[in-house]
Amino acid sequence: MKMKVIGYWTSTTVVAGVLLVDGVMGLVHGRVMLVGKPLDEVIRRLGYPAYLLKILGVWKPLGAIALLVPGFPRLKEWAYAGTFINMTGAAASSVASGDDVGNIIWALIFAVLTLASWALRPQSRTLGVLFPAQDNQATNAG
Repeated sequence: MKMKVIGYWTSTTVVAGVLLVDGVMGLVHGRVMLVGKPLDEVIRRLGYPAYLLKILGVWKPLGAIALLVPGFPRLKEWAYAGTFINMTGAAASSVASGDDVGNIIWALIFAVLTLASWALRPQSRTLGVLFPAQDNQATNAG
C-alpha cells in the first residue's frame, strides 16, 4: 500500500509541476520548461495561434491546483482528462509537424504519468468505484 501512495504522490507532483511551469511560461511567453526554445516559436511551428498560450496558461495551473488540493473529485477527473488530452495532443502535433522525437517522447511520458496519477489516486480522490460488483442473482435471473 505504501508503494501505491508513493507512486501516486510522485506522479501527481511531477504532473502538477509540469502543468504549473508550462502554464506560467505560456502566460509570460517564456521558454519550454524554462530552458528550451521560446514558446512563441514552438507554438507557431506547430501551426497554432499565439493566443493559445494564454488560454493554456490560465487552465494548466488551475488543473495543477485541482490535482493537488483535497476534495473536489469531479474537478480532478476533468483536470486529469484535460491534462491527458493536452499531452497526447502535444505529441500528435509534434508528430504532424515533423518535430524532434525527443519532444514527442516527453509529451508521451507526461501523458503516462498523468494516467499513473489517475490510476493510483486514493479512494478519497475518486468519484467512486470504477467497476461496481454485479449481483450474481440479478444477472442469472434473466
